[in-house]
Amino acid sequence: MKIGNREFQTKGHTYICGILNVTPDSFSDGGNWNDKDKALFHAQEMIEQGVDLIDIGGESTRPGYQMISDEEEIGRVAPVIEAIKARMDIPISLDTYKAGVAEAGIQAGADLINDIWGLKYDKRMADVIAKAGLPCCLMHNRNNTEYQNFMQEVAADLAETLHLAELAGIPEDRIILDPGVGFAKSYEQNLEVINSLEELNVLGCPILLGCSRKSVIGLTLNLPSDQRLEGTIATSVIAAMKGCMFVRVHDVLANKRAVDMTEAILYGAKKV
Repeated sequence: MKIGNREFQTKGHTYICGILNVTPDSFSDGGNWNDKDKALFHAQEMIEQGVDLIDIGGESTRPGYQMISDEEEIGRVAPVIEAIKARMDIPISLDTYKAGVAEAGIQAGADLINDIWGLKYDKRMADVIAKAGLPCCLMHNRNNTEYQNFMQEVAADLAETLHLAELAGIPEDRIILDPGVGFAKSYEQNLEVINSLEELNVLGCPILLGCSRKSVIGLTLNLPSDQRLEGTIATSVIAAMKGCMFVRVHDVLANKRAVDMTEAILYGAKKV
């Protein structure tokens, strides 16, 4: 899969997607990078640590988050995307579920659109992605947690997302799926979806796992968000063992080292 000017394997290696929140209120790092110079510093830091893709978000989607306008979100993300693309050679993902923000981000230089609503929030999103010809990451989400058969319904919901993508003309080989840990799931269901990732292989798309510092780790270990590194690393190891294409993390270096070690054990010493 080509993302930006780089070719990524969809199988056999787990890449590191680094989180860059340019928000004042994200659950674990709000306010840390919501200044262009700070964002550039952190992007360079992640590149030096071996990040493969940087995911930029301008609106917090933590539980109970406050939605902001398209204009405010664009004002946060577009200048940062432009600045990073002008100075650094790294593929950029834009984390948004709003078509207007996606359009502005694409114009600013975004290489991938990461939609936490799997094309189901904004009816224009699928067409915007298709028109741009970009790859996308489409996440599982819904408005309720009422499941009769949890994993079957997660897969069915994601199949609906793939159908929306097909109708808009987004090629399947440009789609990554995200099981949506922390979204429309109980604590027990979050653990189950991490443990059952291989059941989503039936959908035919590579998987991104995003668990970094999330509440499923906090509840398991009884730790605040700034002390969840070891728990996050455990989920990255699971992701590598189950063949995920990406892990989306705050702490690039530690997770990359854990993934590299896991892959050396799984596949031998050969480096990707």
